[in-house]
Amino acid sequence: MTESLIETSARADSRAIAARFAALSHPARIEILKRLSASRCCSCREVVDHLDLAQSTVSQHLKILVEAGLVRFEADRQRSRYAIDHAALAGVSASLRELVNSCCSSR
Repeated sequence: MTESLIETSARADSRAIAARFAALSHPARIEILKRLSASRCCSCREVVDHLDLAQSTVSQHLKILVEAGLVRFEADRQRSRYAIDHAALAGVSASLRELVNSCCSSR
């Protein structure tokens, strides 16, 4: 039995949404997003300066946020820069709102 294109697409969307939620599931990553939101963009060092975490730990958390599409990465000769992808975060918010509405609409 073959899946319809719509079902396949819906499953892919669910995976993408789950990956973004997973990226948001660590308190350090929430703090990193807060720090990034306070500036237009930051280097890893600037984020480390505001958190009580090792540079390698912050780098790993930034990598997860970038891979999830929540943070943009720009390579620079001296320092790589990170910035929040506001459209992606708005998409997470919309996805959560849709999920809550679909689960609670029958009450």
